This record gives sequence, structure tokens and C-alpha cells, in this order.
Amino acid sequence: MPDTKVSHFVTDPVEGAESPPAKAQNRKIIHIDMDAFYASVEQRDTPSLRGRPVVVGGDPEGRGVVAAASYEARKRGVRSAMPMRTAMRLCPQAVRVAPDFGKYRGVSRAINDIFHEYTDLVEPVALDEAYLDVTYNKADIPFGHRVARMIKGEIRSELKLTASAGVAPNKFLAKIASDLRKPDGLVVVMPHQVTEFLVDLPVEVIPGVGKVTREQLRRVGIDTVGQLAASSPPQLAPHVGRRSSELWQRAQGIDDSPVHTERDPKQLSAETTFGDDVHDLPQMQQALEDLSQDVAMRLQRQQLRGRVVTIKVRYPDFETITRSQSHGLYLDTQQPIQQIANQLLKRTHAADRGVRLLGLGVSGFPDMQRGVQLDLFGGFGAVG
Repeated sequence: MPDTKVSHFVTDPVEGAESPPAKAQNRKIIHIDMDAFYASVEQRDTPSLRGRPVVVGGDPEGRGVVAAASYEARKRGVRSAMPMRTAMRLCPQAVRVAPDFGKYRGVSRAINDIFHEYTDLVEPVALDEAYLDVTYNKADIPFGHRVARMIKGEIRSELKLTASAGVAPNKFLAKIASDLRKPDGLVVVMPHQVTEFLVDLPVEVIPGVGKVTREQLRRVGIDTVGQLAASSPPQLAPHVGRRSSELWQRAQGIDDSPVHTERDPKQLSAETTFGDDVHDLPQMQQALEDLSQDVAMRLQRQQLRGRVVTIKVRYPDFETITRSQSHGLYLDTQQPIQQIANQLLKRTHAADRGVRLLGLGVSGFPDMQRGVQLDLFGGFGAVG
């Protein structure tokens, strides 16, 4: 079955002439994002749920929150991290399914195996999301869009699920591209198309531009990425502070961050950025549960155990802090990691101030050098 939504920005690339002569430093990065992952797995495994609004999450009679919503439910306004009671009010006909993270981890491993058929340069972001560097891939395919199409096809045929993909010269652009045509989309941004691709997009597609920053920019007449790119860091600084340079670089399409593989890691971490600032403590705890499931799965997959659990909290004003705690035993399972993370959350002002982002990581593996302090979230630092 062909892709239902395939977009190459401006024009389809002609194989054999993928772009004007590419510079050697141009990479081919794919961002793969599974479509409504938990809900799609449940619809796949229970035929009676197909085509119906499905929400995965906790009990609406308690303080449960939505972990995932099918696209049928999303059409009624249901979103991840929303209180389940609110979701069921918005969509009374929705079917609630309790999450089965063991099953989701198994599917995620199968997806990861497909990725590694093409490249070992894979950076998992969550159970359902990853970056791949296919500049030099195992199949020696010169076209990033072809690799993405083949990966999507394998996920569909082998796992009966759909994924959306973005292909671009860097991670920032690939992530934006993968979000544009969901579900089952494929959007390709060629190196010579970056400026035209970004120019009309709203500034909030840039990581770190939430409600507050968006309003700060709008007050000076900046609504689009193109308008932001036409400004300069000195002009932006009075309005967005120390993040001005980073935001301006993103508006130019600049992102030199590599795809980080998990070979011989000093730490494993995951994080989630909320679409809206979260002030409800159960929603934060649900996010930490999901993150601990993700990190535990990756620890087990690599046969790693760590003694140090760290959480990262970004408040709505973008102040970012971390809290860490060492454990007497080496950990690789979800429950103790989650328990420590919840304890660490109490040592922050998250309940009073709200959060925009939460991250969780495990470090302190047996073979690590004593006395070395690690920047656990070095690859996910605050903007600017």
C-alpha cells in the first residue's frame, strides 16, 4: 500500500540529481515519529477498536491522564497529557484502554530493529520516535527519501502500523518536516529548499518558542520563522534574552547537533515537552511514568544498570533545573526509577510553578570512572 501522504517540499527530487551539487557536510537525517503509537497498537490488536476514538490512559474516575489518543479522538479535541475526565467529556463515545507498556516496549524494539537494518546511527527520543543519520547507510542508498520510504513500508508490512517521516539536512528540520503531514506522511526538505521551507511557518515550530516567547515576538511584529530570520540576535535580545542567538540560528535552519547513538553511553535519558504548560501534578507524574518506562526499556536492551537517577524540569519561564539521587543498587527496571523520579519532583517547585518540559535519565553505570560529574542532559540543554 503506498504512502497516503507524501510531500516533497517544492518538487519531487529526481533520483540521480537529488539536489544542486551537495556540499560534503550535508547530512541526510530522518526523523521517524509513529502515528498515535499506543492507541494505534491497541487498534491493531483489537479489530473492534479500528475506526473508533480510542484513548489510552488512567481511570477517569480517579486522576488518570491521557497517554495517547487515536486520530478519531483527536478530532474531538482529545490530546496527550489531558486529564482523562476532560477527554471523556469531550468525546463521550471514546473507548478508554489501560496502557500496556510491556507490549509497547516490544513493538518499539521491533521498530528499532528495522531502523538498524539501514543504519546504526540511531538516536531514540522515546518509544515511538527516533532520529536516523542515513548519510552513509548499510544499503548504500544515496537518497534519504528512499530510505525513509522503505522504513515506512517495512513498519507497515511487518508491524501493521504507520509512521510519519521527515527527511532533511539536520535534526531540527527533520523534526518539523515529520510533523507536517501526519498521519502516514513523508516530507522531504532538500538543502537548497531550507529557506523557502521555513519562511512561512509560525515561530512556534521552533523548540523553545511557547506561549510566552511567541507573544514576546509578536509584540515586535514577528509571527513567522522568516520574519525571525530577517531579524538579528542583538535585535531579539531585549525581547527574548539569552535565547536570542539560538532562536535566530534555528530560524536560519542551522542545527549542527549530531545523531547520538547509544553505544557505550555514560547516561541514558529521555524527555518530553508539553504543548501547553502543565500545572497538574498527576499529569507530571504520568509523564515521569512514561519516561521511566522508556529509559528502563533502553537500559534493558543494552544490558545496562545505573545507580543515579536525574530529572530535568523546565519551568514556563524557561528556567531549567536538575535534581539527582543515588541508589544503593543498580537499577534497570521502571518502578524504582519512577519512584525516585517522583521523589525528586517533590524537591522542585513544579507543583507551584508548573512545567514546560520534564526529562528523566539514569547514569552511574558500573564501568564509569569515579568522581566524574556528568552533564546528564548535555544533548537536551535549555535553549540559548
